[in-house]
Amino acid sequence: MPQPNLLLGVNIDHVVTLRQARYRAMLESPNAEPSALTAALEAEAAGAHSITVHLRADRRHIQDADVRLLQSKITTKLNLEMGNTREILDIALEVRPHFVCMVPENREEVTTEGGLDVAGQRESLRGTVKALSDNGTRVSMFIDPDLEQVRASAEIGAAMIELHTGTFANHTGAERAAEVRRLCAAAELGHELGLQINAGHGLTTSNLPDLWAVPHLAELNIGHHIVSRAVFIGLREAVKEMLAVMATYRD
Repeated sequence: MPQPNLLLGVNIDHVVTLRQARYRAMLESPNAEPSALTAALEAEAAGAHSITVHLRADRRHIQDADVRLLQSKITTKLNLEMGNTREILDIALEVRPHFVCMVPENREEVTTEGGLDVAGQRESLRGTVKALSDNGTRVSMFIDPDLEQVRASAEIGAAMIELHTGTFANHTGAERAAEVRRLCAAAELGHELGLQINAGHGLTTSNLPDLWAVPHLAELNIGHHIVSRAVFIGLREAVKEMLAVMATYRD
């Protein structure tokens, strides 16, 4: 079967947020649900190409045991989002996910609020990228569509960038059009520099068509919208619904 033009990574953090709301202190309980693994397998059954989880320093949703279980049981690929800390790096080196996406992390935020300042953290990130790459994990930088950040990502040895689409998603009209132009420029430069171009944050079936002007997209990582739709139509159907819209992308 030919590979689709655009791959989907399903972020299941928000499924686990529901579990943690009641069972944070009772994860061994037989009632600790919903299951991260069941969510991942449902997404895979619907056609997802990878499963994304963010192991945060504060462990507000995904736990260490979730990461290890997913890596051992899923049949697609595991994409681990992580901040640049020694503790989480050691876990990533042990678990060896297929992909790691380096993200900024602020304990006060509800979710990731912007891109990573790769240009301002070149040296610390360079060592992390090398350690992960040497261990067999492809590394991505989650960045705003800023050309300096794209260049810095290539310079430190990242294989991929994930363009932060939050500003795109949260605006309409002329402001969204301006952000699309920024995303296009970042994608063009990243492609020229040999980087795989991914994107994510705030993407929905409704706003994706406006993103299709951006060239060279390889994979989208989407969580909140899919989980929100799953409340009403189920996770498999929500993933299929997203994939149907993604099939209309033409690079």
